[in-house]
Amino acid sequence: MTGVDWARLRDEARAMTRRSYAPYSDVRVGACAVTDGGRLVRGCNVENASLGLTLCAECGLLSDLMATGGGRLVAASIVAGDGAPIAPCGRCRQLLYEHGGAGMLLDQDGDPVALGALLPDAFGPGDVAARAGA
Repeated sequence: MTGVDWARLRDEARAMTRRSYAPYSDVRVGACAVTDGGRLVRGCNVENASLGLTLCAECGLLSDLMATGGGRLVAASIVAGDGAPIAPCGRCRQLLYEHGGAGMLLDQDGDPVALGALLPDAFGPGDVAARAGA
């Protein structure tokens, strides 16, 4: 896939913040990503009274990815309720790595950043295969 429409990804992510469920923190997060096939997938955060059970927007995005046919993630925009990009938490970096790899691009103020720069030396599917049965 060539060229990422960052403005569209960010607009779609902003729209998802309005669907989030954040009664505890009031921090609304929306996400939109594009797959290697050009399909858009989206997610929003869903909080829980037991805060540790909260689902980040990236979790919803990955559920949408799998529910709509899978594929590899190429680029994503994750924004807070103010519309500005927000970096994924560590858990979500690992989840995104599984479906996008180190080269997946993430929106940020300025130039996009590769996921591998935010999660160096990541443990991924290849590591599981290489160490299985050892």
